[in-house]
Amino acid sequence: MPSPRSERGRVLAVDPGSVRIGLALSDPLRIVAQPFAVVPAGPDAVDEIARIVTEREVAEIVVGLPIGLDGSEGSGAVAARELAKALEEGTGRPVHLVDERFTTRTAEQAMIEGGARRRIRRARRDQVAASVILQQFLESSR
Repeated sequence: MPSPRSERGRVLAVDPGSVRIGLALSDPLRIVAQPFAVVPAGPDAVDEIARIVTEREVAEIVVGLPIGLDGSEGSGAVAARELAKALEEGTGRPVHLVDERFTTRTAEQAMIEGGARRRIRRARRDQVAASVILQQFLESSR
């Protein structure tokens, strides 16, 4: 699903999960990634994300691809690829798949270091993981 990268406009990162989907947004200049929201996984998820894409004037979407440490792709990767395809079709925006290994662990560690309580960490983990995915994407695009 590679497509040419745009150089303008916000980028939305999607951290797919079977229960929740974490979202993060960049600023219009593509410098900073910030946690944005969590949407429930399910049949309405693509429509909800498409609404956000329109409202926030998102130019591109990045979807985290869960790859095993050995490089293998399991059912989570298949689901992420299907979500990426549905988002590309549903929004008309370019969608990029990026390796998301260690992003949840990185997000959890950052929240622990920031002093976030366990309840807060649980509630924000998916969107913080999406912001880690997005920040990596933004840095690799420079």
